[in-house]
Amino acid sequence: MGADTDDDRIQEFDCRETTGNPFEEILTALDVLPDDEMLVLIADHEPEPLYSVLEEHGYTHETSQATDDEWRVTVTER
Repeated sequence: MGADTDDDRIQEFDCRETTGNPFEEILTALDVLPDDEMLVLIADHEPEPLYSVLEEHGYTHETSQATDDEWRVTVTER
């Protein structure tokens, strides 16, 4: 899934390290994520198509742009 951050409740998933469409890998990472944790997705563009998929699966998200080519999406369960 990627490295843990300093906060034990945050897991990171770097989508830039995947080949092809990462939707299934993201959903799998969310399925095994403990209830009290959140997943931070890192991408090289804003992953707008992902937002509706997250909502359909019961997740909320907050998106921020760290740099021109780094977007971070923090995903939590509703």
